[in-house]
Amino acid sequence: MGMKRGTTIAAAAVAVILAATACGPSQDSAADPATPAGAAAQASSQPAADGAAKPGGQLAIATGEQLGSVLTDSAGLTLYRFDKDTAKPPKSTCDGDCAKTWPVVAAGDATAAAGMDPALLGEVVRSDGTKQLTVAGWPAYRFAKDTKAGDINGQGVGGVWFAFAPDGKKAEKAAPAPAGAAEAGTGLSVAKDPKLGDHIVDGKGMTVYRFKPDTAWPMVSKCVGDCLAKWPVVPPVDKADVKGITERNYLVLDRPDGKKQQTVDCWPVYTFAGDKKPGDVNGQGVGGTWYAVSPDGKLITVQ
Repeated sequence: MGMKRGTTIAAAAVAVILAATACGPSQDSAADPATPAGAAAQASSQPAADGAAKPGGQLAIATGEQLGSVLTDSAGLTLYRFDKDTAKPPKSTCDGDCAKTWPVVAAGDATAAAGMDPALLGEVVRSDGTKQLTVAGWPAYRFAKDTKAGDINGQGVGGVWFAFAPDGKKAEKAAPAPAGAAEAGTGLSVAKDPKLGDHIVDGKGMTVYRFKPDTAWPMVSKCVGDCLAKWPVVPPVDKADVKGITERNYLVLDRPDGKKQQTVDCWPVYTFAGDKKPGDVNGQGVGGTWYAVSPDGKLITVQ
């Protein structure tokens, strides 16, 4: 169906300063005053006072310790599925008072989250003739008791309501690794690309990037909101798992969203959702603001 990108209201990027760090002015200054690639949505996606269903807008993927990855609307509100509905064929059975507690996500103005298969989005005609967004065939809802981005108060309600995972299945936290097992993909190392030369990759071999509007002094990440769906932060990496990278000012940034982000020479680093396999460098030069990172933390600006 024809989905169009939902409008999100840009919010100013939040500067985060890690106090008492060894970071100082760097000659590798990202001087271009570019606008952040994404900003947190401020507009509420709660139903309007007249009861009209609101669309999902630009969907996003949020990650938390309790459920792992969950699907949200443009305002960061969790989207849910109902076990009493059906996906094949799509059918919604939540009407009347049920729909007051579980507001319907309207179809017609939704865009798939970065890293999500757009083909999973669809729509179903409800009993009142309105159209509802579906994910992998399952009708999508919000929960009236979720009042802010990140709330998951609807998870498991009645044993029939569950947050959406990005693939349309029920969100659930992956089983913990056995005691003593090393966490997969936690290290940083150096790989060589024919064009880029030596550049940093994570423990899975995925290219690591920097965002030019970020700063190292003070340590500030200006990639927030929807930006993070496309450019996930690199989580903290122990120095013991680092090979070939300059460890000077190798610090961790505490972000306002609660995430902790690894920095290299005080520069926040990220991966790119558009890179699907080790060796991909699809994020290089995107928007003139995203570039791979050399082993000493500097931008690699060759194309």
